[in-house]
Amino acid sequence: MADRSELESKISSDVRALSAVSEEIGRAFGAQHHLRHNDFRALLLIMVADVEGAPLTTGELGARLGLSSAAMTYLVDRMIESGHIRREKDDRDRRKVILRYADHGMAVAREFFGPLGIRTNSALADVPDSDLAAAHRVFVALIGSMRAHHEELLPRST
Repeated sequence: MADRSELESKISSDVRALSAVSEEIGRAFGAQHHLRHNDFRALLLIMVADVEGAPLTTGELGARLGLSSAAMTYLVDRMIESGHIRREKDDRDRRKVILRYADHGMAVAREFFGPLGIRTNSALADVPDSDLAAAHRVFVALIGSMRAHHEELLPRST
């Protein structure tokens, strides 16, 4: 069995490979649906935030994408017009407007990513539940570490 530092190194390498192939798949999705790079990034960030129970406002999305207010307005308006996203009032704070996937956007995503879900399900079919639970704990730890590192990289406002 490999020592711990070797296992951590292999996991880091796996994460980089997963990120690289994920980006390639995202680029293919964008090309098929005439989306710009930031459009796909926006869709991904909206989906992740929504799943985590912290949906994004246009301003929050703009900060994550590093875009100006004018650029975000253009991006969001374009994505709404194409049917990918919609604006809605935040249930927790009616003064806020959050971004969500529109029905068309969800259908397009399901159609494109559905086969990947089937492949993933098949690839994991023989992996015991206990291993999947352990892998999930590892991913949660890695995501937390990467988010903390990203926060440190952001410019500090004075």
